[in-house]
Amino acid sequence: MQNTDPYHRHPSISCLLEPKDPREEEKWAAELIQECAKAIAEKDSSKIHHLLWMLNELASPYGDCDQKLASYFLEALLCRATEAGELCYTTLTSAAEKRHSFVTARRVMLKFQEVSPWTTFGHVASNGAIMEAMEGESKLHIVDISNTYCTQWPTLLEALASRGSDTPHLRLTVVAMVSMGGSVMDEIGRRMVKFARLMGVPFEFHVVSIVSTLGQLTEEELGLRKDEAVAVNCVGALRRVSVEERDAFMRMLCALRPRVVTVVEEEADFTTSRGDLVACFEQCVRFYSIFLGMLEESFSPTSNERFMLEKECSRSILGVLACNGSGVCERREKASQWCERLTEAFATTAFNDDVIGDLEALLERYREGWSLVPAKGDAAGLYLTWKAEPVVWASAWKPIKP
Repeated sequence: MQNTDPYHRHPSISCLLEPKDPREEEKWAAELIQECAKAIAEKDSSKIHHLLWMLNELASPYGDCDQKLASYFLEALLCRATEAGELCYTTLTSAAEKRHSFVTARRVMLKFQEVSPWTTFGHVASNGAIMEAMEGESKLHIVDISNTYCTQWPTLLEALASRGSDTPHLRLTVVAMVSMGGSVMDEIGRRMVKFARLMGVPFEFHVVSIVSTLGQLTEEELGLRKDEAVAVNCVGALRRVSVEERDAFMRMLCALRPRVVTVVEEEADFTTSRGDLVACFEQCVRFYSIFLGMLEESFSPTSNERFMLEKECSRSILGVLACNGSGVCERREKASQWCERLTEAFATTAFNDDVIGDLEALLERYREGWSLVPAKGDAAGLYLTWKAEPVVWASAWKPIKP
């Protein structure tokens, strides 16, 4: 029987990595990736070629977590070494957009929500904060800056319907990139209108299409009305604003005078290390190792939805590591970093006991390993943790009155 152990197949890896603890052998991909990043930073061409060859021999998008990690980082390393990152990223993104299907994307997202609280955690936390902030209002306007295909909103519509005769009028404005496709947003709008009618909630649906970056969004495009209470929902949105535009974007949100701004982001720092190639690779390896490991334990080995989520990881990794800060990538920041930005214009507001209870009940639906942890130190809000590692952060904010 063939030995599939990477150290057995390539003895030189054992010498290169020198694992001191047998358990560390499971992390061969992370160490090899970081060694290659170091060689690229040092412009050591012979070592780069050797390490890329080794990774290519060991990598497989269909293997275990280490083989997948090697596969997805290999392309980023190769593009970084050849300075072809932006071209590769543009080509991959264009191909993905051509294959884009609302039905497929929705199926993947719903399956992910079924097996993991990675996204539903933020939905429940944000909906709870919005419901509390909008209590007693008759006209609501939610500005949804997210990439969740509106899967967050059916449960909120159900909650609004439960108010009976006090059911408010809801206007939902979805900020979407043009690349998402007008037909996709039209279909989402039809479904939302139909569901709101079923729930008995007076409802309007609007889309604001952004051509390039979220940082160019303006207050005028959102069509605010004086008699509406406004909430802004940012789920995975802030990381899509270029680093240089983030503080201005926060000020624009504050100018909307919202009752609440909900912020949900993945806990990773791809920003402070962007000038240090080795450190940036290290941060990315850590985050995507956790994410791929979570997918492996949550989905069946032959799941098509899992494979599609993993392929999306490969594009994200390439965008962060190989595009030289061109603005095309999603540069995540940690909760403490977002809080530092947000506190310039907002004050944090705590989640109430009902929201905490809903989140705890949510996690009971999933496999062991998930926990709810309050943020501490320089951060506010709540963490979703996977095997004690913070992976998603949720928070709620209110503008500081002048």
